[in-house]
Amino acid sequence: MRKKSFLLVLILLFLTSCKSDNKKQVVVFNAGEYLDLDLIPEFEKKTGIDVIYETFTSDEEMFIKLSQSSNNYDVIFPSDYMVERLKKNDMLEKIDFSNIPNFKYIDDEYKGLDFDSSNEYTVPYFTSHFGIVYNTDIIKEPMTKWADLWNPKYKGEIIMYDLPRLSLSVALQKLGYSINTRDMDQINEAKEELIKQKPLVYAYLTDEARDLVVQGDAAITVMYSGDALMMQKQNPHLKYVIPKEGMNLQVDSMAIPKGAKNKENAEAFINYFTDPKVASINAKWMEGFTSAVKGVRENLPAYIANSKIAYPDFEKLPEIEMFKDLEDYMQVYNDVWVDVLAAY
Repeated sequence: MRKKSFLLVLILLFLTSCKSDNKKQVVVFNAGEYLDLDLIPEFEKKTGIDVIYETFTSDEEMFIKLSQSSNNYDVIFPSDYMVERLKKNDMLEKIDFSNIPNFKYIDDEYKGLDFDSSNEYTVPYFTSHFGIVYNTDIIKEPMTKWADLWNPKYKGEIIMYDLPRLSLSVALQKLGYSINTRDMDQINEAKEELIKQKPLVYAYLTDEARDLVVQGDAAITVMYSGDALMMQKQNPHLKYVIPKEGMNLQVDSMAIPKGAKNKENAEAFINYFTDPKVASINAKWMEGFTSAVKGVRENLPAYIANSKIAYPDFEKLPEIEMFKDLEDYMQVYNDVWVDVLAAY
């Protein structure tokens, strides 16, 4: 009897200890330093919750990690199409918005979007759009369209993104097609366009493209607006343009993966980063990425607040499209991209 009682006490102590530990931490999974890490100590001090911060390099990597062990993380930062995929696979928790009173500060423009039309699973975080960055010291004629990336005059000056979805979206929009097409004729036509472009391309890269263009090793790249403003700050000869054929708008959100061990702590973390004061500091650090929180723009330095990169006039822009989850067709895009890289 004593042995049973002693074992019961041990079990209860263990469970209490686990519960206590869970209350004191939140495991955050984000895309690199897509957040001002200096804001975390204030959150920890304010809430008593320790933050464990881990990073991924792409949405696809995040999805693989979550598929393997979804309950290891409490807060994730997926982009629009990835939210759609996670929902389809029942990999997200519904958020208890009574724990996120700061949700009222989210700009209505970013609520009810297709990937979370009922506003149950996500809190919008930052937005950006995809365009062309070029060095006006080297490229004298204004670049205005995706088709300019096929101009033979720019041979050896162009860096394309080594990501199937992004580079194929450039070719698809050049041709006047949807960036979410499942039409194989259109996809193959885009593939042929990218193969034709290959002799002009300096390299296929990802994050390295920023430094190479800033340094002048190449004159042109495709880039998200948030990175473009940072690049322009380092090299004032760089210009960012939204091509006439259309652009890709990306909305990144904060969400909670299914089976999160610290759901309330996750909601506290999300609420903290949705506070206008915190969001303003975060947006200043992120520079060209546009916060989804209302009132942030007024608190930013003039070079960000007045920038057409960070805050374009959407009413005057060409067709805006967001990535959607392609499901099985994502493998088609991946295979096509392998063909492009293997050509010649």
